[in-house]
Amino acid sequence: MVSELMKQELVADNERMRFWQRCMLLLTMMCYLFYYTGRQTFGFAMQGIEAELGIDKETLGWISAALLWSYAIGQAINGNLADKFGGRRMMSAGAILSTMLNWVTSFGTSFVSLIIPWGLNGYAQSMGWAPGSRVISNWWPSETRGRAYGFYVFAAGLSSVLAFVCSMVILELGFDWRWIFRLPVIALLLAGVLYYLLARDRPQDFGLLPHVEEKPPDNHEISEQSNFSSWQRYCNVLGNGRFLLAAIAIGFQNAARYGLLIWVPVHFLGDDWKDSGDKWISVALPVGMALGAIASGWISDNVFRSNRSRVIILFMVLAAGCSVVMYFLPRGSWLGIVTLFFTGFFAYGPQAAFWALCPDMLGAEKVGTGTGVMNCFAYIFAGLCEPLIGGLIDARGDTSLVFVVVAISCMASAVVALGIRC
Repeated sequence: MVSELMKQELVADNERMRFWQRCMLLLTMMCYLFYYTGRQTFGFAMQGIEAELGIDKETLGWISAALLWSYAIGQAINGNLADKFGGRRMMSAGAILSTMLNWVTSFGTSFVSLIIPWGLNGYAQSMGWAPGSRVISNWWPSETRGRAYGFYVFAAGLSSVLAFVCSMVILELGFDWRWIFRLPVIALLLAGVLYYLLARDRPQDFGLLPHVEEKPPDNHEISEQSNFSSWQRYCNVLGNGRFLLAAIAIGFQNAARYGLLIWVPVHFLGDDWKDSGDKWISVALPVGMALGAIASGWISDNVFRSNRSRVIILFMVLAAGCSVVMYFLPRGSWLGIVTLFFTGFFAYGPQAAFWALCPDMLGAEKVGTGTGVMNCFAYIFAGLCEPLIGGLIDARGDTSLVFVVVAISCMASAVVALGIRC
């Protein structure tokens, strides 16, 4: 009788754990779903800013880079802070701060009054991804974590869709570029407040036992979070050679990703940026990205048996091929819509595999720091790419050159990923 009761209690505890796992994943996805409305709308505002303020595309590229580099610095800091303080408060605070800074940006009248608040917005935005990753790692074990990260990255992909659609609806309704920074972030503000009220950092916060990892991380150090100082976490992460290769690989991947997200709208909007009939074609890009995230997470866990590097290499090579095809296709062709979809699908898909590498290589107790460092590399590389693309377009007058840069970045990511072997 006692044994039967214990079995029933165990089953009940497992059911409770599964229920709250799903709830925390959905809440974290919901919060991050609206994060990109605070930073991926810039490409749709570029043509309006150029027309009203006379700022050329290379200079606009530097403004975009300011956000990305600030984001990179913030990732290295906030990932570590998430390991120390938890992710819930940080995600919520980042959402509120980003909303405020988007509104400040909307009143910009010069290069300086645009780059300062937009750069600071990068730091606010950096309070989202790594803290959310920390929450997911706390709730999901290694054997199913790739799938969980796939859904998390899927939410980020849907966030891109939301940012694109909101921006185009604002232009369709006749609003000027300033409202692109004002209206979409209202949803981000609400999501941040709800996340703070409803989410929890760990199973223990609900009286549940933490999950037990089936295998140790690469360094075989299983310790409680409290046993690591901030400095020790940084040293441990930066001392892992394969992790650094993964960080460089995601750097090239993210340079390709943001090259697409920021400059594809410029390509399809053209000079007639308010009334362009081709602007809705650009939605194929984030839709492909969202579905690619789900697909790569599933492929990573089920086809390649959690061998993340194979997924990364495969998707990056295919993304490079699609980008080359996009370069030669005329703007507005139906084949271009399909190809753009698959470019986004393959270019963004490996994100799930990259983030799952953090706990795989480092252990759950350092996943926030690892995610932050990896994302720091990602956005340093992305920031370097923005003024490069803008300068090329100014010099040659050909917006399709973005696809050449994207193809080169994707192939570089694939080559570096050969050394990960994980």
